[in-house]
Amino acid sequence: MLVGIFLFVCNDVMGKWLVSTYTVGQVLLIRSLFALVLLAPMIMREGLGPIIRPARPGLQLLRIVFSTLEVAAFYWAVAYLPLADVVTFYLSGPIWVTALAGPLLGEKVGWRRWTAVLVGFLGVVIAMRPSEAAFGLPALVAVSGSLLFALLMITTRKLRDTSGTVLVTWQVIGALAFGAVLAPFQWVTPTPRDFALLGMLGVVATVAHICVNKSLKLASAAVVVPYQYTQIAWAVLLGWLVFGDVPEMAVFVGSAVIVAAGFYIFMREQALARTGRTSG
Repeated sequence: MLVGIFLFVCNDVMGKWLVSTYTVGQVLLIRSLFALVLLAPMIMREGLGPIIRPARPGLQLLRIVFSTLEVAAFYWAVAYLPLADVVTFYLSGPIWVTALAGPLLGEKVGWRRWTAVLVGFLGVVIAMRPSEAAFGLPALVAVSGSLLFALLMITTRKLRDTSGTVLVTWQVIGALAFGAVLAPFQWVTPTPRDFALLGMLGVVATVAHICVNKSLKLASAAVVVPYQYTQIAWAVLLGWLVFGDVPEMAVFVGSAVIVAAGFYIFMREQALARTGRTSG
């Protein structure tokens, strides 16, 4: 899990570096092409049948839309904001999931978790540094991306009986199609080095997914999931080393509040699962 989270942040750093020169569509196109090549052996082992005829195609399509727009929002936001800021907003994804679990999944959320949800959203507001300038378009896009990420997680939960290979493959195909539509409008021919980096985005993200999935097979979620919060530490460190970004104190405070709320929600859900209760 630690290696997977580190690779995700490395992927984010490369993405931030590249979107300063290339459009989001171009980044998604080349990134997805390389990811699809890396997935090819797993697709062949799975068989083309489940890929071509996935279960619940309507929900699969909705998941692809959420996934593609979420990635596009992240890359667009990170072109204008420090990496730590965008990662902080995205850490609110699990909090969004809890808030939406009732209306979308029919799950009962008790007052304790609702309190944690409100505290988590307070952390988002703190990180946005309430002012007219702070609530600009890049910050709003980043927050919207975190909401799309939550919707992605919810649809993935509803498709939990679907093979991981099928889910990832269609996720990549969706980003590839989206990039293919947008990229030609503002195409910038990449240098050999940048083309390699664009391709590495797909490779690194795929390996990161493999690491996270492997960790969940080796140990329970209660053991490995809390390590996802190391993402903010890596984002601060690499953002400073590569881009010279030093987050403002509001980002540190906001991220601490978001992590605390998200960790409480996670631990509360684990406790409810052990007792067999459905709300609390």
